[in-house]
Amino acid sequence: MNPKPLTDLSQLCIHTITTKPWSIEEAVKNFTNAGVCGITVWRDTLDGRNIRKTGKLIRDSGLEVVSLARGGFFPNKEKSKRKEAIEDNLKAIEEAHELGAPIIVLVCGAEPAQSLEESRKQIHDGIAEILPTAKKAGVKLAIEPLHPMYADTRSAINTLGQANDMACELNSPFVGVAVDVYHLWWDPDLEQEIKRCGSSGHLMAFHVCDWNVPTNHFLLDRGLMGEGCIPISKIRSWVEEAGFTGFNEVEIFSEKFWRQDQAKFLNKIITAYKENT
Repeated sequence: MNPKPLTDLSQLCIHTITTKPWSIEEAVKNFTNAGVCGITVWRDTLDGRNIRKTGKLIRDSGLEVVSLARGGFFPNKEKSKRKEAIEDNLKAIEEAHELGAPIIVLVCGAEPAQSLEESRKQIHDGIAEILPTAKKAGVKLAIEPLHPMYADTRSAINTLGQANDMACELNSPFVGVAVDVYHLWWDPDLEQEIKRCGSSGHLMAFHVCDWNVPTNHFLLDRGLMGEGCIPISKIRSWVEEAGFTGFNEVEIFSEKFWRQDQAKFLNKIITAYKENT
């Protein structure tokens, strides 16, 4: 099945980290003026602000708050550090509720001083501990599997299969997964696991960007859609076949793009979105 062409911006969401030099107020104004319909807010942009008023500002502009990034980072050998992570995630839930964000994206974390299996157990237990608060606040938790190159410190959840397994184990409508093409495009089981994710009702978010060839920095050198080697349109077709009807979220970490004029960069995002997503 060929994906339908993206002829408008009704499903385009941009993460505030993508246009990092802009404040949240600048991002809202410029996204709105460009016709973008959704925004995912990174928590650092909320520092020093009244979060409820910021949420109202976003909605009054006509943008939809798609999610809040990020929670997670549960594993640690020290019990006190794991407790701090729980407290930070509870704070993130409160922030999401005040902002009006229906989902928190979880970058689950990893601890290089212990086994991946132990880190995964701590992730499971951490999510289980914050889940009642999330449910009470009406905020869903989306487990985002990260590329295996991040298995040392950023995430012990590295395949969509692992994320699906954990969501099934936790067995709550408030726990699901976020599919990010940057992290998952290499996985030979990706199409099958996306189908599984959709059939179980766990597919909560879809993130897009591209993998530059060569990649000069494993964190801060993501590409615009169409610049690299990820079959983005094919993966989008799998996501849509699985029943996902939400936003296509552009999430790009790039020192190169952050150094550019952000208004011109935004125009590049929109062009790349229509032509290569």
